[in-house]
Amino acid sequence: MSGFLIKPVGYQAGRKYPTILRIHGGPVAQFGYGFSFEWQYFAANGYAVVVANPRGSSGRGLEYSKAIYADWGNKDTDDVLAVVDYAVAQGLADPERLGVGGWSYGGIMTDQVIARDQRFKAAVSGASIANVLAGYGTDQYIRDYETELGTPWKNPDVYMRVSYPFYHADKIHTPTLFVCGEKDFNVPLLNTEQMYQALKSLNVPTQLVIYPGQFHGVTTPSYVKDRYVRYLSWYNKYLMPKGSAMGSTAGGQ
Repeated sequence: MSGFLIKPVGYQAGRKYPTILRIHGGPVAQFGYGFSFEWQYFAANGYAVVVANPRGSSGRGLEYSKAIYADWGNKDTDDVLAVVDYAVAQGLADPERLGVGGWSYGGIMTDQVIARDQRFKAAVSGASIANVLAGYGTDQYIRDYETELGTPWKNPDVYMRVSYPFYHADKIHTPTLFVCGEKDFNVPLLNTEQMYQALKSLNVPTQLVIYPGQFHGVTTPSYVKDRYVRYLSWYNKYLMPKGSAMGSTAGGQ
């Protein structure tokens, strides 16, 4: 598994920084060495950024991609958390100021991560699904569901397994911003609404942002800008409390 550590602007050795784990979509996709506006945007605002190509990603052959077959959020969660552990062990990431986020499968994984690991203080889940039973017949993946997961009435245990975040929402304590396009037919809005409602019912700080007229990708320029502003505002609220320094010394604040 490859991973990247992006240091914040003005990085000083020996200081710990609020750190954001960003997870790619797909899942059969990969982060590369090219320029990423998103990574640099967070780094320019005082954050370290960690990313990884966990099992399920492309770039390492078919078996690597198939490792999460009918088992979403298990091995791949272990892998992305290992990158966070590494960043903490290197003295770069402040373990008390960790955030997570992603879009599409990155949003799915964000839901999985915060349901399985309570150390994250802020999350941003974009265009995600946590209750795959709700996706069956309402999104574009029916062939994929029936090929990989089978049908819900024959394999309910498989559907419940990959829907871990929704059916274990009471394990989530991370303040989470949910974002989706109104007309997303890839991963429809109803999936985002379900997780938002679950956290509202559990009194976990949450917010839902729906971009009108947008599909799976946000393309209207004003909405693109608004989304990044909201990302940063949400992370700042929980990872950089007013008056705190961007980086803390190795010994603490």
